[in-house]
Amino acid sequence: MSSDPKAGTGIDPYAAAGVDTKAGDLAVELMKDSIRRTHGPQVLGGVGGFAGLFDASSLKNYSRPLLASSTDGVGTKVAIASALDRHDTIGQDLVGMVVDDIVVVGAKPLFMTDYIACDRVVPERIAAIVSGIARACEATGTALVGGETAEHPGLLGVDEYDLAGAVVGAVEADSLLGPERVEDGDVLVALASSGLHSNGYSLVRRILADRKLDYDAQVPEFDSLADVLLEPTRLYTAAILEALDSHPRAIHALSHITGGGIAANLARVLPEGAWAEIDRSSWTVPDVFQVLAGWGGLSLEQAEGTWNLGIGMIASVDPDAAAPLVAQWSAAGIPAWIAGIVSTAERNLSGFEHGAKGVTGGAVRLIGRHR
Repeated sequence: MSSDPKAGTGIDPYAAAGVDTKAGDLAVELMKDSIRRTHGPQVLGGVGGFAGLFDASSLKNYSRPLLASSTDGVGTKVAIASALDRHDTIGQDLVGMVVDDIVVVGAKPLFMTDYIACDRVVPERIAAIVSGIARACEATGTALVGGETAEHPGLLGVDEYDLAGAVVGAVEADSLLGPERVEDGDVLVALASSGLHSNGYSLVRRILADRKLDYDAQVPEFDSLADVLLEPTRLYTAAILEALDSHPRAIHALSHITGGGIAANLARVLPEGAWAEIDRSSWTVPDVFQVLAGWGGLSLEQAEGTWNLGIGMIASVDPDAAAPLVAQWSAAGIPAWIAGIVSTAERNLSGFEHGAKGVTGGAVRLIGRHR
């Protein structure tokens, strides 16, 4: 005979400890349709298996296929989504952070997985997050083949969550983009960001806290501060892959402007000995950055190492292809412009940034004055 006082009472001890497996099952049911829309014939097994399966037979058509992978999260932007109880766009931020990191080397995304950790599973909330991930996966041609929602009662605050993801893609070895292909005289083409993307939110939150502003505060500078703060990360993958097809060999390197700002990220994809200058007057910094910098008592120059200031991606390209690429990307809905040049000529590089994230790379500085 059992000595457990709860035996036979119908009480689920796991639920009593704070983990609701039934809520997790309901969340999966709510998100199934959005996940399935990312699946082509390459995905086997559907939703809910222990492992996601992807048919990699197409790689047989590559002469030397290289697999590219990236994993990341969206940082403290989730705190704003949670506080506003708006969760349908944060998934796109996640996809932008990982998928656009592998397109930087010219890779086509194949499949992605996600991970959500939360204090408690609210099925509708989890479904909203994953639906956003799935929509962005559709837009980038990425299959969402699996994921995990982990309920951690007591580890996170009530209604807090965090999310991360990983993506795998493939690129033909002789089509690999990177510093080795960058040449003296390359033109730098900038592609506009949609706003803050997913970086620098610790600074954003501190500025708002110092001004005692709620995330949904009514301010004269914006029609909706909440909308500005949650503007989803722009997705570049489809437009860049199309450009790689239509301008073969013309794009030499790409830099995804994420944490660390413009100069440090661009320096990571330039070869040692090369230098580049970005002309601040070549674009107008969007209002969100100007307003937040003003609220924080910062100059735009001081913010350059934290925010993207309106540039989400930079391409180092053959000079003859610069104007056509600007036109193609702009026609695709991503404003683009010529922002600078690359050189290997000898010069004094004091005042230049020399890379980040363990990569020495080339040297970059921003010149001129912001518009």
